[in-house]
Amino acid sequence: MDQIVNENVSAADLKKYEGLYLEQQRRGHVSERTQFDYALCLVRSKYAEDKHKGISFLMDLLRSSSDNQTMRDYYFYIAVAYTRLKDYERALDNVEPIFKLEPNNKQAQELKTYIKKKLKNDGLIGMAVVGGAALALGGVVAATIAAVKKS
Repeated sequence: MDQIVNENVSAADLKKYEGLYLEQQRRGHVSERTQFDYALCLVRSKYAEDKHKGISFLMDLLRSSSDNQTMRDYYFYIAVAYTRLKDYERALDNVEPIFKLEPNNKQAQELKTYIKKKLKNDGLIGMAVVGGAALALGGVVAATIAAVKKS
């Protein structure tokens, strides 16, 4: 799952799919396939703005779809994008609907486990940083009190 979540799109692929998307947009109709392919490139970009744009494209596709298989794919890659953005709550919110479509979807279960692990690890790191800052602040306060008492 780590490979799927952390894979970055090449600049050449991003440019290629953006070109296809823009050409179809210029003609007045973007196919579902082209929008999906471009959205996947955006989701795999290293830039947060691109990831958000990819999420927006996937959400648009999701709203217009009634096919369970394509809906599953859209939810999956929206969850991947939110995971890449470290927005784990939204990522989990987009994994859950997959289980309504396919209760035994192994890839969705792996992604859910991966997200929960990241959520826990990032939470522990955050607590350690806050704890370290509190300890440092306590040291400064103690030193200040000691200096005041000496005067």
